[in-house]
Formats: sequence, C-alpha cells, structure tokens
Amino acid sequence: MKACSNTRPAARMMGAAAGLGLACFWLFSTAVHAGTEMEASNLWAFPFTANMPNNETLSTPAMAPDGTLYAGAFDGKLHAITPDGRERWHVAATSEIKSSPAVGDDGTVYFGARDRRFYAVSPAGKIKWTFRTGGWVDSSAAIATDGTLYFGSWDKNFYALKPDGSLKWKFAAGGIVDSSPAIAADGTIYFGAHNKKFYALGADGQPRWTFATGAEITSSPAIGADGSVYVGSTDGFLYHLKADGAEIWRCRTGSGANGSPVLTENGNIVIAAAYKTLIISPAGAIVWSLGSPCWIDETPAAMQGTVCFSAPWCRLRATQQDGAELWSAGLTNNLSSSPVISSSGQIYFSCGKYVLAVQPPVTLLPAKSSWPMFRADSRHTGRVAAN
Repeated sequence: MKACSNTRPAARMMGAAAGLGLACFWLFSTAVHAGTEMEASNLWAFPFTANMPNNETLSTPAMAPDGTLYAGAFDGKLHAITPDGRERWHVAATSEIKSSPAVGDDGTVYFGARDRRFYAVSPAGKIKWTFRTGGWVDSSAAIATDGTLYFGSWDKNFYALKPDGSLKWKFAAGGIVDSSPAIAADGTIYFGAHNKKFYALGADGQPRWTFATGAEITSSPAIGADGSVYVGSTDGFLYHLKADGAEIWRCRTGSGANGSPVLTENGNIVIAAAYKTLIISPAGAIVWSLGSPCWIDETPAAMQGTVCFSAPWCRLRATQQDGAELWSAGLTNNLSSSPVISSSGQIYFSCGKYVLAVQPPVTLLPAKSSWPMFRADSRHTGRVAAN
C-alpha cells in the first residue's frame, strides 16, 4: 500500500500512480467496536484514460436520479458511467476539467473546464451549448430552482447564465473565483474569492453584503437549516455567519481550508483543513480531530450518525461523531475527490486514475441535514433542499 504524499494539491497531482490495475483496489473494513474484520464490497473501478497528462482527477462525481455517474478528468473528458461501472459515453473539452459536474432537473449535465468554457451536455452525451469566459472555470456550478446557473471564473467574474446558455448577468468580484457557490432557500447566492472576500448576492446579481477574511477563499460554503452560512478560508479559520453577514463565531482549524464544510444531523460541522479532519460543534468548538501526514482538501460526507472522509495512508474511513471508527477501507492511492453517498448507501469517489464504487459493511444513508455532502446533494445542485 502506497504512502500518501504530504505535498499540496497542485504538486501532488504529479505524483506516481501509474500502472494501478483494477484488481489492486481491494478494500477491507474493520468494525472496531466488535473487534472483527469485515470485508467491504468493491463494486467496481472505472479507469480514466491511461494517457492522462496528470495521474489523478480532482473532479467529484455527480449522480443523476437514474444512477448514472458523471465525472470529469484531467484528460479533458467528461465521462458518463453506468450504475454497474461501464462507460456510457464521454465528451471532450479542449483542456483539463477540475470542476465537478452538476445535474439539472431535466438531466442536463453542466461543468467548467480550463479551456475557459462552461459546458451544457444532454443526458445522451451531446453538447448543447458552451459559454466562454476569460479564464479557467474550476468553480462547480450551482443550479437554482428556475434553472439559472451560477459559477465563477479565474477571470475574476461571477456568472449567472440562463438555461439556454445566454448571459443573465455577471458580477466583478475583484479576485479569482474558484470557490463553488451555494444557493440559500431564499435565493441568495454565496461564494468566496481570492481577494479574501466572501460575497452574498441576490438573484438579480446585486450584492447584499460582503465579509472579509484574512486570506483567499477557495472552499465552497455550506448553508444551515436556519439560513446561516459556514465557509472556510485559507487564513486557517472556519466562519459561521448569519444570513445578514454578521459573524456568529470563527473556529481556528489550524491550517488553511481548501476543503468545504458539511453538516451532520445534530448540527456538527465537519471539514478537512490541510493536515487534519475536524468535527466542530454548533457552538464553534473542536470536539474531535484526526491528523494526517498528507494534505487533505477532499470534502467529507455526513451519513446518519457517521462521517466519511479521506484518512491517512490511503484510506477511506467512517467515524462516528464521537471519533470511534466504524469501518475503514484500504486503497492503493489517496482519494482525489470528495465521496458521494447514494440514496441506497453506496459510496463513489475518484481515486487516482479511477472512479471507485464501494458498498460499506454498514449501510448508512446521507445525513438528514441541509448540507450533508459536497455541493449539498449527489446531483451537485449546490442549493438547499434540492432533493
């Protein structure tokens, strides 16, 4: 089993992972409370193109209601993967894909690429339209209930597009926007930028307020059931803000947070911050943390009473909220995306040059919270109450 790299994401994309075979993805799980080893079901492993220019993808798979998975890769392709792990189709952008796809109500798949374009693809794999920006589009789209698409670009603008791909409005943020936006129940759009500011915009594109942090914001915010907002900053703090922008508390995570927070059923917040994963209480106190020798920025996932996250030494780990390990899965490489939990309890994630599907020995569904996983739900709509 390979040791993890302790380099930052931009550097570790160049690490060695070539030559991994499907048979290498054996998984095992340990029920610590029972003291017995249980073997998890390795459902399948889908390989990306072998000649990818980099050896891992950072795009988190999205799942359509019919079980189809959509995953982007650094080979510039968006892959549609069947529930049993076969490729249904792929479409090619002209540069790397880092953003995670989002699935609309009609099945249209949206994603950005480093060719400076934002794409809309039909469920049959046909490109419906593209929209060109002035910079990389690493920001994952949020989809409003009326079909409006929101995303940021490295050109320092934040965009709102109509469902037909025409520009609705754009907002000059004053800094690179690779933070993925979140949409509140009242339609407010939240996102961060590299100019150290966190923005709240109305559906008309007008700013409602801004909040200044001490460093760049690259993580995606999470929205609580009460409308409050949680956002991490590379200044080493997780911020909890009211819907009007007033600060409720800030918690020092100890390192910069590129990962995004998720919310458990009892109000705890879970976030990966550089070299540790933390569980933070609703009052803003750290109640549990696990250190790691390698940099972690993959967003955890909250299941019922359990947290699933990227753990040290190439592992996927499920931990109860008191820190007790429920099970862990050994991998041949580190997670390179956030885990996605299906409605029937399977877990999907990118790992090096592969997308893996895992059936845990203890089946738990996504937490019944307002933001249990990256982009709020398995479709990655980035909005509250999207399911």
